[in-house]
Amino acid sequence: MLFAFIQGPLFRLLAIGVLLLALQNTLFVELRPAGVVVQVLLALAAAAGAAGGADRGALAGFVLGLLFDLGSDSPIGATALTMALGGIVAGIAWSIMVDPPWWLAAVFTMIGAAAGEAAVPLVRVFIGESVRFDSELSTVVLVVAVAAGVLSPIFVPLARWCLRLRRAEWKVPVA
Repeated sequence: MLFAFIQGPLFRLLAIGVLLLALQNTLFVELRPAGVVVQVLLALAAAAGAAGGADRGALAGFVLGLLFDLGSDSPIGATALTMALGGIVAGIAWSIMVDPPWWLAAVFTMIGAAAGEAAVPLVRVFIGESVRFDSELSTVVLVVAVAAGVLSPIFVPLARWCLRLRRAEWKVPVA
């Protein structure tokens, strides 16, 4: 049973998530394009949706979001909900084409990351925090989406490994 847990997607997501959370809280806090902190964990959650579909994107987003919530002062589950939404949206876009080329996976990752980041103020309103809706939100969503698209050539294969997914193999019938 322990071997199954270690080889399963949950352990791999946690291991990669802790590493990326450390990078997000140290390196990416200093690198702020347009004054926005790049959401690396959200990019991985959206890449998991782009790599494996809505259900796997939701799993990755929820696990990575809980990991983020445990390391910050936000209420537990708030970020998990938005990251799961980002994974679901990227996964729904994935259902259009089962094995998309890299550039289409990048587009799906961007869409999922934008949806997840745009949902953050809405979730904060639902949990009772005071939130300003201003023009800065569009800048934040755009920067996070573009950063997720740039990181997707690395994160989509990483998400496939974390979720233990294999690329679809097309076999030619022999006559």
